[in-house]
Amino acid sequence: MLSLLIVVLDNSILNVAVKTIASPAPTGLGATQSELEWAINAYTLVFAGLLFTSGLLGDRLGRKKILLFGITVFGLGSVLAAFSNSPDQLIAFRALMGLGGAFVMPATLAVLMNVFERDEQPKAIGIWAGGVGLAIAIGPITGGVLLQHFWWGSVFLVNVPVVIIALIAMVVLVPDSKDPNPGKLDPVGVLLSVVGLVLLVYGIIHGGELADFTDPTVLATILGGIAVLVGFVVYEKRCDHPAIDITYFKKPAFSAAVVAIALTFFALMGVTFFSVFYMQSVRGYSALQSGLLILPLAAAQMIFAPRARLVVDRFGARAVCTAGLILVAVGLAAFGLFDANTPIWVMEVVFFVQGTGMAHIMPPVTVSIMQSLPREKAGSGSAVNNTFRQVGGALGVAVLGSLLSTVYRGDIEGHLDAVPEGARKAAGESIEATLGIAERMGPAGKVLIGPADDAFIHAMHVTALASSGVALLGALVVALFLPGKPPADRTPTAQDRPAEAARK
Repeated sequence: MLSLLIVVLDNSILNVAVKTIASPAPTGLGATQSELEWAINAYTLVFAGLLFTSGLLGDRLGRKKILLFGITVFGLGSVLAAFSNSPDQLIAFRALMGLGGAFVMPATLAVLMNVFERDEQPKAIGIWAGGVGLAIAIGPITGGVLLQHFWWGSVFLVNVPVVIIALIAMVVLVPDSKDPNPGKLDPVGVLLSVVGLVLLVYGIIHGGELADFTDPTVLATILGGIAVLVGFVVYEKRCDHPAIDITYFKKPAFSAAVVAIALTFFALMGVTFFSVFYMQSVRGYSALQSGLLILPLAAAQMIFAPRARLVVDRFGARAVCTAGLILVAVGLAAFGLFDANTPIWVMEVVFFVQGTGMAHIMPPVTVSIMQSLPREKAGSGSAVNNTFRQVGGALGVAVLGSLLSTVYRGDIEGHLDAVPEGARKAAGESIEATLGIAERMGPAGKVLIGPADDAFIHAMHVTALASSGVALLGALVVALFLPGKPPADRTPTAQDRPAEAARK
């Protein structure tokens, strides 16, 4: 739980700190919108590319060893990121943190699946998902307090004491586990998975950066990644010792769950990225105030995620996840009604609705994925879960981020006549860029503030509605393909109890 906390905490803190990091030195690093996206995406690229490999290594070498390695690298990357002297250095050290995080996330779930028996696993996974809510709550508030009293790098240094405590606790308390019969190595499969995922995620990110997914370099990279991943699937189906058994995807519970988690994070990650700028740039809240405003979302996850299993027992995973995704879609669509004067209580209700929806999606789909696989393959199952989540999230930031930028630029361009000609292109890049140039122009720049706010709010409306549509698509997939409530008198089968069946 501590290792999960620190990985999620870091990302939620960074979301609050992006505006400060974008500020000119000495307050920040003077990072551009593109560099800010890469500070987030460098982490995502490495994280997503290595998740599957790290899960396999955990199954083969021992999940505890992988967990200890990952959290150590993550802590080292945090220290280096805190003392970055330029946006390029920050991007590089965020990539190192992504390497550590990739070895942490699959191992946490794999350890849970091996510490707890099958009937306890839904409760354990619910608490695990509730831990995400705790990190979402702590992160922005901690980040806000630190940014008020210390320099921007302190948001990374806060990871270090948690890493030290986690390392000591894991050495003493966490049992090691691994697949007793891992079989032969599959180096070709592992290499294909890494190359395919990195190409795909990089192409998505690059398309978002250019705000043009028809660019030849973007298309070539994305299509190349898809081609390599298709090759990976074909190779794994024919290999007599595959890294992952592709037949798992024939199970509706497994496939529907991974698609649902990808679509959910696609919708949410893009909105998370722009909501910070809405609260800080348009509404004028500080980093700490923005963190406090997100509390209802975190509180809802902490309250409902550990109890989601009780609702699933009564209504079934299909009904609960469908309702959860509809709640998320409603919360996202509500952003399409926000303006510069929307009452705070309305925003808080919307965040609580989103958090409630998430709390009833994450635990059931994670249980569905993890219990579809034998316990011995918990690492690779967890890696598949996290890989789809990260690819979905990266796609959300890239596609929805580029949609936001395109609509914003189209609206603001007609109001940039007062801006010096050489600075007009930069001024239209984002609301932060427009407001930054307006501030440097002095009194003459005040005419840009109103149009910038209006252009951003319109762009946010368009992006929020697109996000809501993606969440509704996820609800449709779940409603059609996720298994419903099993009959009450159904007797457990060997498939239900893979570990016990394997031992027999």
